[in-house]
Amino acid sequence: MPELNLKPTDKAIRDYHANTGEMVQLHFNSEGNVSPAFADLLLACARKVDYTLVEQFTDKRNGKSLRYDGAVLTPFKLIHGIWEAKDSKDALEKEVTAKFAKGYPKDNILFQQPDRAILYQDGALVMDVDPREAQSLANILREFFRYVPPMVDQWERAVANFKPQLPQVAQALRERITDARAKRKEFRDAFNSFHELVKSSVNPTIDAQTVETMLIQHILTERIFRKVFDNPEFTRRNAIAVEIEKVIDVLIRGHYTRDDFTASLNHFYGALEQTAATIDDYSQKQDFLNTVYEQFFQGFDVKAADTFGIVYTPQSIVDFMVRSVDALLEREFGRTLADKDVHVLDPFVGTGNFMVRVIRQIAERNPAALPHKYAEELHCNEIMLLPYYIASQNIEHAYREAVQAYAPFEGICLVDTFDLNEHYQRAIFLAPRNSERIERQRTANLFVVMGNPPYNTQQENENDNNKNRTYTKNGEVDDRIRQTYVQGAQKKGRKAQVYDPYVRAFRWASDHLKDEGIVAFVTNGGFIDGIAFGGMRQHLQQDFDTLYILDLGGNVRKNPKLSGTTHNVFGIQVGVSINILVRRKPQPATAADPDATRTDDDPDATRRGMMHH
Repeated sequence: MPELNLKPTDKAIRDYHANTGEMVQLHFNSEGNVSPAFADLLLACARKVDYTLVEQFTDKRNGKSLRYDGAVLTPFKLIHGIWEAKDSKDALEKEVTAKFAKGYPKDNILFQQPDRAILYQDGALVMDVDPREAQSLANILREFFRYVPPMVDQWERAVANFKPQLPQVAQALRERITDARAKRKEFRDAFNSFHELVKSSVNPTIDAQTVETMLIQHILTERIFRKVFDNPEFTRRNAIAVEIEKVIDVLIRGHYTRDDFTASLNHFYGALEQTAATIDDYSQKQDFLNTVYEQFFQGFDVKAADTFGIVYTPQSIVDFMVRSVDALLEREFGRTLADKDVHVLDPFVGTGNFMVRVIRQIAERNPAALPHKYAEELHCNEIMLLPYYIASQNIEHAYREAVQAYAPFEGICLVDTFDLNEHYQRAIFLAPRNSERIERQRTANLFVVMGNPPYNTQQENENDNNKNRTYTKNGEVDDRIRQTYVQGAQKKGRKAQVYDPYVRAFRWASDHLKDEGIVAFVTNGGFIDGIAFGGMRQHLQQDFDTLYILDLGGNVRKNPKLSGTTHNVFGIQVGVSINILVRRKPQPATAADPDATRTDDDPDATRRGMMHH
């Protein structure tokens, strides 16, 4: 566990004492006035050990909903400790007794008021100090961060052992699959049939090794869905899992059991299951599993993680974007996410955070509308198997939580979004049910396209070995980029940058949104002022009536003084922006306003665009 290096002379402590001293002099002694200074101090300490502080944190324990003034979370989103703030007028002992009576945890909880701080660990009072003394304050904070909750200790030990083992386990699985393909005709036929299905459905260039990877991912995660999600029926009910299970069944028939494949990882799986079982609140469990997945996949297949841009969106950004889209729908169109015929698509759903938040927003707006929206008007795509599985689980659970009834989510597709255009020949996309979902999505009148498109955060340049797939069919996204964004690009720009997956996402969404609606993406912010993106900026202004561009900065490559972990919302190297683009239905031209109709071929159409930084 990390050790907090905190001295009495640390700037964070000096700032805290300066701020609280000023509040006391002004007689602003209420909790609301003095607690922000301690929150700043806790946050500074948390960052020193790569933890985070979440204020007003809601937790569920033993069926009760508890709200803490703050929770310090580990990188895996597990609770390291709790902070409760009180003002000087509160009788601290009574407050502590009342909180414990409500079910507040006793393993590592810090109660703080301007002139007193007490720390409970493992149910016992371990420190009682005057925080106005710098040394005492440093001591109690070091002890608070030094403590290791048993659950966190068990989990982090398991992770430390798991990471170096995972590539070896995956390689052993691959060798078994390769051997079975070579020696067993029954399995070879099943594998080849599935391989052809994947090529015709997801990507015609997919090789046998990639299909082997899909099978390995399925084997390694099937136990997680059975135990952590408490959903043993998942592999028999999910449209894609059913097809993969057919191949796995042939692989193990008469030769292996499922436990043979994962026996060396039993310690990790056991720790995962026990840790998840301690988390009652599903949104926290979702955060935990998303982090597990991200760490797992990066260790399992680094190149694929780079190619598909695996960077998951902080919940605060998801919340902001969903609420902003809902508010803009109401202001611009007199509609909301809960209204009928407002079809919503997340083209790159990852583990489902955006769609889960949309479901909750609809439930807040109009609970009665949710069953129809869920069944007919919410759509999402994922190209990688593991996040597709997790997204299916998360979305279905969010719906069950909202309406107190289970229904399978028929709006999720395993498919490459960039392949879905008017010229694409209808095919069987891995399974008939998956194909039916894709066809329904293709014919939907999309009103909102929202999400976090992939982008290559690790590749330093386009010449890295890990190249993205290109799309060359007539009418596909790369052709549209050549016809639009590249045509307007400045000659000095590196045009290859304009084919980054996040740029493709803008082009695809612009083309697939109908006469009116909203595109909302959080992306690499390089297009805002990059020299290669002049044509893209021009066409975005032509294609939309209002552009809200929130530049979050954080480009570590341009400014080496920045730190990716503290100055970038994703902890990555490139800058990030939130982009919400509004398209209104064109109005008939009049003599007074001959430009009233949007014309994408009109170079003067940029008058309609407005950028707000």
